[in-house]
Amino acid sequence: MFTVNPFAGVAAALTPSFMQWYVVVMVVLVVLGTLADVVHKGSARYFFETWRRTRERGARPVSGGELVGIALQTALVDVLASGEFCNPKRRVAHLLGMYGFIFFVVATAVLVFDLQAAPFWVGLWWIGALLICIGGYWFWFFIRVDVAAEGQSPWRVMRADLFILSLLASATLALIWAAAGGGTGVLFWLFLLATTVLFAGVPWSKFAHMFFKPAAAFEKRLAKANGNAENLPTLSRDDPQQRLRHSMELLRDAPMDMGLGIKREAPRHY
Repeated sequence: MFTVNPFAGVAAALTPSFMQWYVVVMVVLVVLGTLADVVHKGSARYFFETWRRTRERGARPVSGGELVGIALQTALVDVLASGEFCNPKRRVAHLLGMYGFIFFVVATAVLVFDLQAAPFWVGLWWIGALLICIGGYWFWFFIRVDVAAEGQSPWRVMRADLFILSLLASATLALIWAAAGGGTGVLFWLFLLATTVLFAGVPWSKFAHMFFKPAAAFEKRLAKANGNAENLPTLSRDDPQQRLRHSMELLRDAPMDMGLGIKREAPRHY
């Protein structure tokens, strides 16, 4: 079971081109959905304007070598390691879901376009779907802020949950369908339905968010490097200009460790 391409049985009943065209259509839906999200929310304009302000208001120029270093830090820490999450459980759950999704999508494309693909890709497909389920269900039932911190029911569903629920449905149905022997029965069509909702729902879900997060993380690191710090006070109050950035006059001459009592209890949110 773990070495047999589950899409081979589909090709026998619906011709190989059916699933191949389906994969292409899903890719097109992601591209169109992301572009629609960018236009609707003005994300690209926002990031370019923020980038311009960051460069103009920077206290010092950033060299080309520093830019490369910032880009590498962004890729390694913020993207590959999800370094923006302070909550370790939230971070691990996110990494499980992220890498599971990458493995699952890449392996699916390989298995669909090459029905004789090596068993490695079949194993990667199974591993990817399992990682999605482990990270996704852990997040849904135990880590979500409205469940863990606000006491809401884990069965409470909102439109913002479209991405995670359709992703879990797609991975779960894929595992059940493959374990049942594949084919083109009811499980297969339910799997396709959940996957279609996942990729066609990009404009109404947080799917497109994954394309914007690296840009936001890079801009944040750049703002810190050139001294702009997004117009917020930095960790040093030796500079009079930094002290003036505090909105509360009481805090302008306060010691750096003032008010850290809030850290006595670890936060239970994102």
